[in-house]
Amino acid sequence: MRFLFRFGAGFALLAVAACGAPAPAAAPASPPAPAATSARVTPASARQVGADELGRVPILMYHRIVARPRSVYERTPEDFTAELERLAAEDYVPVTTAELVTHRLDLPAGSHPVVLTFDDGDPSVFGLTPQGQPAAGTAVRILLDVAAAHPRFRPVASLYVNEHPFGAADGGPELRWLADHGFEIGNHTRHHTNLRKASESEVTTAIAEEDAALRDYRPRTLALPYGVHPRRAELALRGPGYSYDGVLLVGAGPAPAPCSAGFDPGAIPRIRSQSTGSEAEYGSSHWLDVLASPSGHRYTSDGDPATVAYPRSGPAPAPACASVGLAY
Repeated sequence: MRFLFRFGAGFALLAVAACGAPAPAAAPASPPAPAATSARVTPASARQVGADELGRVPILMYHRIVARPRSVYERTPEDFTAELERLAAEDYVPVTTAELVTHRLDLPAGSHPVVLTFDDGDPSVFGLTPQGQPAAGTAVRILLDVAAAHPRFRPVASLYVNEHPFGAADGGPELRWLADHGFEIGNHTRHHTNLRKASESEVTTAIAEEDAALRDYRPRTLALPYGVHPRRAELALRGPGYSYDGVLLVGAGPAPAPCSAGFDPGAIPRIRSQSTGSEAEYGSSHWLDVLASPSGHRYTSDGDPATVAYPRSGPAPAPACASVGLAY
């Protein structure tokens, strides 16, 4: 994926290194420049594919893949496969959370981004065989198999882990395999700490300890345990020893596009993967139906990573993206 453009001055403080000490305040960013090698989109081509790069993005949240679910946070392998097949059929292209929040979206014209996120590092999500291959039945193996059948469906996801990810003593081989194959490794705190109930020092320790453990994988985003912010919300984005580009909630709806005026990198909503049962109206099947409807306001790519195309009848992009906006 090519880098679309740098954040404007309003976002400069967030675009800092994920590891090590927090970076000093950045100088205002220069105006974004289009990628020299990309084919330029025109109003006519944007209109033809119905481009709307200020539309909403589904960020789907998973925890465990099990044969007999006992909670709304678990899905069967069959349910998970069916959801991935639906996404592929509806021309969604998986991207990572880090790619989304840093505007590194280079998608085919007319396609839609989706972010697949997995919390807690459960062994049902990923494991390696003795031969070093993704274990059968795990979420990652299923994702790879679906992607093999649908070439435009990228096999990537964002995995938010605590200590002992995927049931391993240190998670080394598993995390390395994932990072080497384009998956994002994100912070979920060392001990799945409820940050709302923690003191400020406990908050920064919980985040910084896991950040240090993941330093080789350069975590860029954080998923809040239980979906709750610390009492001083900005500590989720940065504190002693860490700084992040985005923070994920639990939520119950699609996320605003990164260039929309409503996007808040410190509070990015997700959608629980769910089709039936209690509170299914907040689940993925419902929201994918909504997004596919004529009034769904779904993010649709213009095919050019250097522009942000959107219908003239809709709202304008955030000031940081105005210089690359293309209304039609």
